Amino acid sequence: MKKTIIILAVLVLVGIGAYFFIKNSTKTPVPEVQAPVTTTTTTKTPAPQPVVKKPVVDTTKTVLGTSVEKRDITAYHYGTGTKELLFVGGIHGGYEWNTSLVAYELMDYLAATPTAIPSNVKVTVIPVLNPDGLNKVVGTPGRFTKADVSTSNDIVISGRYNGNTVDLNRNFDCDWQTKGLWQTTSVSGGSAAFSEPESQAIKNYVEAHKPTAVVTWYSSAGGVFSSSCHNGVLPETKTLTNIYAAASKYPAYESFDFYSITGDMVNWLAKKNIPAISVLLTTHQDTEWDKNLAGIKAVLNHYAQ
Repeated sequence: MKKTIIILAVLVLVGIGAYFFIKNSTKTPVPEVQAPVTTTTTTKTPAPQPVVKKPVVDTTKTVLGTSVEKRDITAYHYGTGTKELLFVGGIHGGYEWNTSLVAYELMDYLAATPTAIPSNVKVTVIPVLNPDGLNKVVGTPGRFTKADVSTSNDIVISGRYNGNTVDLNRNFDCDWQTKGLWQTTSVSGGSAAFSEPESQAIKNYVEAHKPTAVVTWYSSAGGVFSSSCHNGVLPETKTLTNIYAAASKYPAYESFDFYSITGDMVNWLAKKNIPAISVLLTTHQDTEWDKNLAGIKAVLNHYAQ
């Protein structure tokens, strides 16, 4: 009897517990109260856009043309003024290799000392007008040192001419002849004035740009020579001759009278009414840089005015 009562009591208690468990589990859950969320508006700074670099155009040099043997003839430019001063070396290639070296020394000076160029002046340097002739003697149509120069006199002499064996300083249109003179030697002046690609290249440049004045280096006599082509020496050419000569201490000459010259480049420039002088270095080996730098500075100062 007792066991029956105990079992009934346990069942009652279990039933009561199950009732309250089910009741509590079916209640609607009370929503959890959450703290309000504070929203901060942040203004983002736009990410910097990448800078698109435009291609740099090299305006420091111009290829005027190519030689008989397809080597570039290059002009190098310094300054941005309206008065263009043109300096030319190496018209006789490897025979007058020091005229190219002095032109390269000028280029180095202008690159290292840009303030030497007046604001109204542009300097153009053609260091090698005859790259084929230079290549024969020094093994390159470009920069070289004295150590590169051939010791063979025959090679050095052959370097005077271009790839067609023409003396380029007999190929311009002032008294041009098919045969010219170099001292007592007969040399080719080409088949016509400007028959050669090298002389044609500088002709085209001069006619397109009309330089204010031109200085051309040769060797070897030691002097500054005015230009003319049966029209008298231009007054500005006389001034240019005297300025360069006085500063450099080279003697000044009104004309080159050591022997007859035909087809000469600076005389053709005179025919075009462009002031032009020939600066002849004293030997075939030295650039006489200090003398020439003094002359160059005097010319720059003159055209700064």
